[in-house]
Amino acid sequence: MNFPRPQSEEISINLTPLIDVVFLLLIFFMVSTTFTKETQLKVDLPQATTEQVAQVDMLEIIIKADGSYAINDKALVNAQSKTLRAALLKESSGDLTTPLKISADASTPHQAVITAMDVAANLGFSQLSLTTREID
Repeated sequence: MNFPRPQSEEISINLTPLIDVVFLLLIFFMVSTTFTKETQLKVDLPQATTEQVAQVDMLEIIIKADGSYAINDKALVNAQSKTLRAALLKESSGDLTTPLKISADASTPHQAVITAMDVAANLGFSQLSLTTREID
């Protein structure tokens, strides 16, 4: 027995309902949207004043290329950590909230900077900053 195959219908997509849906959505958005015209935005800008801010006392550890320390341009006797610790306590008068700045040159030994940071951390200085500058 030889049964004939049924003919397959061509598949087609009717776009008419899709166009209708898109058209209805477009009408809905046009009707429900409101447009307003803004002339300008109101922005509160900061204002500058010419008042002088009180100068904060700051300690500065200067580390030279040979690894020697100076605190506020006063050279220390030697580059040992206990000497640096004693000088920091003396210059800060025991106030550990005083800002402390460690300044070093590019040719300064890294170990000297790390020692200064360790001493400051062990003493408990809370405001510490590192700067680079050319030191004579």
